[in-house]
Amino acid sequence: MLQFRVISIGALSAHPLWGEKTATREGHCTTTLVESGNRKIIVDPSLPPQILLPRLQSRTGVTCDQITDVFLTSKNPGQFRGITLFPNASWWMAAADRETLASVSEEVERFAEVDAMQSGDATTRGVIDYVKTSLEVGRRVKDAPDRLADGVDLFPLPGVTPGTAGLLLSIPSSTILITGDAIVTEEHLAHGRITTPCEDIERAQESFREAVEIADVFVLGRDNVVFNPMRGSFGRFVTQGKID
Repeated sequence: MLQFRVISIGALSAHPLWGEKTATREGHCTTTLVESGNRKIIVDPSLPPQILLPRLQSRTGVTCDQITDVFLTSKNPGQFRGITLFPNASWWMAAADRETLASVSEEVERFAEVDAMQSGDATTRGVIDYVKTSLEVGRRVKDAPDRLADGVDLFPLPGVTPGTAGLLLSIPSSTILITGDAIVTEEHLAHGRITTPCEDIERAQESFREAVEIADVFVLGRDNVVFNPMRGSFGRFVTQGKID
């Protein structure tokens, strides 16, 4: 049986379509649990471990050691702050972003030497932990297969990053797409807006169009579950090339 549940609804640090120009909250990605057969997949464990753990416990009966897979929708470090909760799971990411993250990890590895300072400052400690987690992901994450589990398929959505990808969940009644930052909020969906920073706006627009054409329901990158309001009528938005 295939099912999914949102563990934590994400948020933009500053929502441009609400008129916000500076950060007003801590930005984080929507975290979702997908269950298919004996596979339990966490998508974008974005919150820090100390926050994500009680969210997982309050939203599901699943423990961290029962998670079989972690899927990251992009190389953005904001996607995987809480990934260390799942050391026994397989970690997956689309190949284009995985390759970039691995090369960046090699370049910044020398900065992890600051760990030897054993700083008692909370901010410095947070930076150290952030770097160490990024390095671990860069070493461990693997190229995601086309199918992660029965009814759970990789859906490339390049543009925001070269390897941005979602998961397409196929159930008898509808098709559900976990979008990552390819579509961030309900307002972005309604107005045809692409989030920033965006590495390739034209590819992001094409990915946006494909998502709208195929999915009945979205789990948005920084928002809740929403129905697709625009199937077959989205072209007029993305041709304008609007971004945040």
